[in-house]
Amino acid sequence: MSNSIIPNYIEIILASGSPRRRELLAGMGIPFRVAEAYPVDEVYPPDTEPHEVPLYLAELKSRAYPEVLSDNQILITADTVVIHGGRVIGKPKDRSDAIRILTSLSGSTHEVTTGIMIRNRLAHKCLSETARVTFGILSRGEIEFYVDNFRPYDKAGAYGIQEWIGYTGIERIEGSFYNVMGLPTRLLYTGLKDFMETQYTDNR
Repeated sequence: MSNSIIPNYIEIILASGSPRRRELLAGMGIPFRVAEAYPVDEVYPPDTEPHEVPLYLAELKSRAYPEVLSDNQILITADTVVIHGGRVIGKPKDRSDAIRILTSLSGSTHEVTTGIMIRNRLAHKCLSETARVTFGILSRGEIEFYVDNFRPYDKAGAYGIQEWIGYTGIERIEGSFYNVMGLPTRLLYTGLKDFMETQYTDNR
């Protein structure tokens, strides 16, 4: 047994380009390697219910993984979306789009949902969690300051809760802070333990 919850014979593979997810998984004390980047067409059916979108995309990323998993490899994929006014808010296209998104989130409450898929060669487990985030009223100057200094173009909803705007602009969070960062750590921890107990009991 290793010094984490992961037995030595199991290899965890994180298929994510997000540095925040890598940081959070490492902070959980879980040894892992990052998969090499591979193409995924992150498109979902237009009639998909907004809270189901991240689960759909997490599964899409998992199924697109180009390598065949061995018996003792576990692949983790995830996707996070911001939902506001019943619509999915994606990553901003450019500066003006980031300003537009943050202006719409100012002084209101939105939801952040993360979908996770845990998969080995024979089975999979899907997890999902939602948090509610309330922003105070942000001035145009504050929004421009944040966008120009932090360039949140790789972030759903055009913001990172762990950055300046999270410290100064968020009034309230209902749910997991880490979910808003991109990975609900407690949910993943318990889900991964359950998955391993189900799949690898004979090897323990």
